[in-house]
Amino acid sequence: MIDLRRLHVLRAVAHYGTVTAAARALHFTPSAASQQIRLLAGDLGVDLLEPQGRGVRLTAAAESLLAHADAIAERWEAAELDLRAEYSAPAGQLRVSGFTTAVSVLLAPMAVRMRERHPQLTVRIRETAVPESFDLLFEGEVDLAVVDVTPHNPPLSDARFDQQPLLDDPYDLVVPDDHPLAGLERVDLAEVAHEDWIAPVPQSPCRPHVMSACGAAGFTPDVIHHALDWNVTAHLVASRLGVALIPRLFQLTPQVPITRVRCVGDPHRKVLTCVRRGRRERPAVAAVLEELRGLASTAVA
Repeated sequence: MIDLRRLHVLRAVAHYGTVTAAARALHFTPSAASQQIRLLAGDLGVDLLEPQGRGVRLTAAAESLLAHADAIAERWEAAELDLRAEYSAPAGQLRVSGFTTAVSVLLAPMAVRMRERHPQLTVRIRETAVPESFDLLFEGEVDLAVVDVTPHNPPLSDARFDQQPLLDDPYDLVVPDDHPLAGLERVDLAEVAHEDWIAPVPQSPCRPHVMSACGAAGFTPDVIHHALDWNVTAHLVASRLGVALIPRLFQLTPQVPITRVRCVGDPHRKVLTCVRRGRRERPAVAAVLEELRGLASTAVA
């Protein structure tokens, strides 16, 4: 019989990419994690890891086993849901995570409404970067995450995660109040192709969205200043140091002398809800998702 604890170690190696990273996440030593995989391989009579350079990679047998492991995890979630079907009201504790803007605009008001409508349910919010949200979901540290689509996200076909669209968040051009384009209803980004730009730092998941929007308009922006925070970006724009694209979901400080202008073609980022596969129908999760969909429908109007 397969030891499910050892199988979980193998799943962690596949998720984190190395035995060392998996061991760190599971609070094992690397040698202990390796031993668990060796024991699992011995139980099954197949090799699960093979050398690759200075590290290791999963064998074909391991990849096949992981497909079954993901299916087992989903069935276990479904079985637990069936066993608790009589407790249909949202109750207990639900842990959610999201990127900064999602916490402010979606998760915080959702938690307030859940407290009013379902007093037996406690929502706990954790602000995280997108990659960390997937790690926390995999580890079982959060039950639901709100993430935006980045090149580093797991594919939608990943059997471990159930990722569903929540909203399209358009990027608006942000310029100083006295900029010649400030009075327009819409602007083609090509009109600011020769201006100085303020963009997210290179490692930001938002940077590819900004660069892609400019690329679609036919130019590469001359990025003079980089910012981690949209508020910092807004103040740099207000100081006439450049123009920027800022997602509409982010609520700008009213007194900053800048203007949003909608862009031709509505370049946008996609925001998703994500749970471990098999958990979307749980009463607490379903109630929170319904509330999030309602908030999302008016968030970027």
